Amino acid sequence: MRVGVPSEIKTHEYRVGLTPISVRELVHHGHEVLLQDNAGVGSGYSNADYERVGGKIVATAKDVFDAADMVVKVKEPLAPEIAMLRKG
Repeated sequence: MRVGVPSEIKTHEYRVGLTPISVRELVHHGHEVLLQDNAGVGSGYSNADYERVGGKIVATAKDVFDAADMVVKVKEPLAPEIAMLRKG
């Protein structure tokens, strides 16, 4: 499964849907994890932290939503994110 983690866009929300430890576990079990560029910065995690455990960095939220089978967020999707959701 391809799991996607976009940056949170809700005002004053700095958390990230998956920590590097969670990404490591998913990758270990055969999943691919795509993270939006700098998605973890507000929580103190760099792109390098995610790449070190097998996560792949993509440029935009659209890249995440276009490629992911499942999207992991902290907060509910907002209107711009809902517009990027697709069937399935």
